[in-house]
Amino acid sequence: TERGEAIEKMLIAVALGGAVGATGRYLFAAQTLRYFGPGFPWGTLGVNIIGSFLMGVIVESLALRFQVSPEVRAFLVTGVLGGFTTFSAFSLDISLLLERKDVGVAAFYAFGSLGGAVLALFFGIWLTRVVLS
Repeated sequence: TERGEAIEKMLIAVALGGAVGATGRYLFAAQTLRYFGPGFPWGTLGVNIIGSFLMGVIVESLALRFQVSPEVRAFLVTGVLGGFTTFSAFSLDISLLLERKDVGVAAFYAFGSLGGAVLALFFGIWLTRVVLS
């Protein structure tokens, strides 16, 4: 069906973009580890900041200047940047909430995401240790 083909094209675009983004993240992290050593997660910090910057540039460029297909948008935003860092999507969500003047919701989302993610990570570590020990 036509709808099935559209979904298939979108999935291919996201998958290809994800491969590009994940490869970029790996290469960036490897280089920062090589240059700065393992004492601080410079690679993760770098991709989070760079990905957020690129999210702003790409989303605003597509909104103001460039008309692209939904597949190209999905390739760039969800695929490449999502593969590079999901933090860029998080940053975009926060900025959209703040632009709508939903400061309380933005704060809840920011602290809930950060705190929830860290707590979930520790819970996953604990649960895995319990199950596998």
